[in-house]
Amino acid sequence: MPFGPVRGVTGATASLQQALKDSTGDNPLINVRTKQQMRDHFSSQISLLLDAMYALLALSVIIAALGVVNTLATAVLERKREIGMLRAVGLSRRAVRRMVRLESVLIASFGAALGIAIGSFLAWAGVRLLSSAMTGLTTVFPYAQLAAYVVGAALVGLLAALWPARRAARLNVLDSIRTD
Repeated sequence: MPFGPVRGVTGATASLQQALKDSTGDNPLINVRTKQQMRDHFSSQISLLLDAMYALLALSVIIAALGVVNTLATAVLERKREIGMLRAVGLSRRAVRRMVRLESVLIASFGAALGIAIGSFLAWAGVRLLSSAMTGLTTVFPYAQLAAYVVGAALVGLLAALWPARRAARLNVLDSIRTD
């Protein structure tokens, strides 16, 4: 069977697909698909890749939250005297907790904003590099989704600060300002 358009047949039909399959034999490397089947196949591949990227994003958020908790716990230990002095001059336990939580939110928000900026630049550069090889590529930034990531990072930072803030507020004032 010669390759090329079949006279009298327009579009993909089941008989045309079967004729193409019969002409190629049982070769496992050749798949006969319609244009829509190809789109569905590539769409499922891209969806799988996006799901993997979201799983990696979730893992990085967990690791970042643990890093924020570790950073704040270390900061509370290192600034034990400072916190004790603030408490001695009248800062309430509630204000100490608020101070630690605010620091955590700032750390997490700054990290998210920096990550989004670097990731956006790398995505833009990748699209620019591929635009010569592939036509129709455009860079689209989902601003609402990126803003939601920053807000989510701030919430994760707030949750990560609960334990270190509680620990900082419970420091004994006299033990904190005592010099060794």
